[in-house]
Amino acid sequence: MFNKEELQNCQRCELYRTRENVLCGEGNVSSDLLFIAQAPGEKEDKEGRMFIGPAGKIFRKLLKQVKIDISRIYMTNLIKCNLPQNRRPKQREIKACSFFLDQEIIEVDPKILIPLGYYATKYLFQKYDLSDFSKTEFHDMIGKSFPVDNKKIFVLSHPAALLYNEDFQEKAFLHYQKIAKF
Repeated sequence: MFNKEELQNCQRCELYRTRENVLCGEGNVSSDLLFIAQAPGEKEDKEGRMFIGPAGKIFRKLLKQVKIDISRIYMTNLIKCNLPQNRRPKQREIKACSFFLDQEIIEVDPKILIPLGYYATKYLFQKYDLSDFSKTEFHDMIGKSFPVDNKKIFVLSHPAALLYNEDFQEKAFLHYQKIAKF
């Protein structure tokens, strides 16, 4: 795996000034599934663990509902430090942090990359030279698969979306069922 000490001491952008913890990905490094969220939330930043806040509870519940054992997946973030006030990531932060994500993708070598939300999806589409898309077009991509190299990108909305709109719950469940079939 990439040098975790380098990540822990990272000062590639200004986020090092406000973080409590740098979140390294966690899970099974031999997994076929690599979930990529946007950035650690407040609770994740405090505890130094992935998906333990409110959105994480939804994520874990969805995995459990479709019988995906969380110990068999690998999960990480596009941005490794908490974004103050859960703001959008800046392009320079994505550029600075994507080095670590790229190293994780190489190390895990999953069959399916699963970006959770717009920014993680946007990054992967740029990385693999797929067509550009707008935020409006992103919603039409959710639940769809896109082949790249010897992998697939399977786009999902971020579980936090369910915190604000329970109407997405049924669709989210169906999308996670597709992952279980992979």
